[in-house]
Amino acid sequence: MTDATSTGLADGLDGPGPVRVAIIADTHGWVDRRVLAVVADCDLVVHAGDIGSAAVLARLRPRRGLIYAVRGNNDRPAEWPAADQALLATIPPHTQIDLPGGVLVVIHGHKTAARIRHERLRRRFPRARVLVCGHSHRLVLDRDALPWVLNPGAAGRTRTGGGPTCLVLSADERDWRVEVHRFSPAPGPRMPA
Repeated sequence: MTDATSTGLADGLDGPGPVRVAIIADTHGWVDRRVLAVVADCDLVVHAGDIGSAAVLARLRPRRGLIYAVRGNNDRPAEWPAADQALLATIPPHTQIDLPGGVLVVIHGHKTAARIRHERLRRRFPRARVLVCGHSHRLVLDRDALPWVLNPGAAGRTRTGGGPTCLVLSADERDWRVEVHRFSPAPGPRMPA
């Protein structure tokens, strides 16, 4: 995992073309293989919490190897395997990443009531261009005001609302675009993390 908070343009992200950021959340110890394929086609990945284990983070393999993750309300010592406790202790409650054209802030969002979450996050992080949160397991693209608030939904198998989802943010100096990736529920036996 990279440093919790970047201090300038994330290393290696100043090349030509837009930076592709895979955005996931709420894996709860298991991540869908189709989501992993999306991550592999991106430069970096952000996980907006409720990770569930170090094995989930180890399976994330973006092109440039950059992984940013934040703690969710279920990322507690009692919920993680004993062997993963040292890694869990290093995961921050929120992080920010400088990308071409702006700042991306990642936070789980569980400490704010759903009805006021977007308003409060926008007030708390007014310099961000995009705020990513998880927790609700619901895919949300709130681009009605700045900063945008994006929730990628659940990338695992818990409360996916019809199948796992994730987002891809393409960011360059002038334009930021969001792609939605929604998959049907995985048939047959569950795939291990």
